[in-house]
This record gives sequence, structure tokens and C-alpha cells, in this order.
Amino acid sequence: MVMNLLEALMIICFGLSWPISIYRSYVSRTAKGKSLFFEVFLWIGYVFGITRKILQLNAGDNINALFYLGLVFYILNIIEITIDMGLYFRNSRLDRIRDVALETELVKGEVAEDILSSMSENEDYESAK
Repeated sequence: MVMNLLEALMIICFGLSWPISIYRSYVSRTAKGKSLFFEVFLWIGYVFGITRKILQLNAGDNINALFYLGLVFYILNIIEITIDMGLYFRNSRLDRIRDVALETELVKGEVAEDILSSMSENEDYESAK
């Protein structure tokens, strides 16, 4: 009973943390500071946790309300982390689009500076004649 309670409390804490991460990923619109590698390993860990619950269920091992609460939160957590991983891909794409736009603006700015500089040099040359 105590083991299921501790596990359920741990999974509930994780389950309450993922919506915060999802919100931040959605609002920030950047993948900077996020690690897909880390999230994939967490996702795999939840798969192992769900598998353990299924094996426990099949064995009839210490099944009570806390067992089902833990299972529900494992499933909720894996859904939430999948959403966060999807946002990672969206945000990575947005980062690439911003980087290309910034690069384009920088190139345009450099070209404009080159044109102004050469115009200035031509004016200096013309006035020196």
C-alpha cells in the first residue's frame, strides 16, 4: 500500500509539472533550452512504468485504488510529454525560420551598407575631380 502511495505521489508530481512545461514551450515559441534527448528518455521511462503496471495487473499484484491512480497518471504523463515533444519540433522549425529571416536581414543590411559606402566613395571621388 505504501509503495503504491509513494509511486502515485511521484507520478502525480510529474503530472502536475508537465502542463507547466507545455505552456512554456507553447508560449516561448523556441526550442532553445529544451533537450529532445532528455524528453525521449523520460518518455521511454514512462513506457517502462506503464509496462510494469500492466504486468502487475496481469499478476493480480497488490491492486487497489492507488494502483489505478498511478496508472492513470503514467498515461497522462506520457500524453503530456508527447505533446511537449511535438511542441519541440514546432519550435525548432520556428527557430530555423527566424534564423533564416535574421540571416536575410543581415545580408540585406550588409548589401545596403556596401551600396551606401560605394556611393559615398564615388561622391568623394567626384568632388575631388
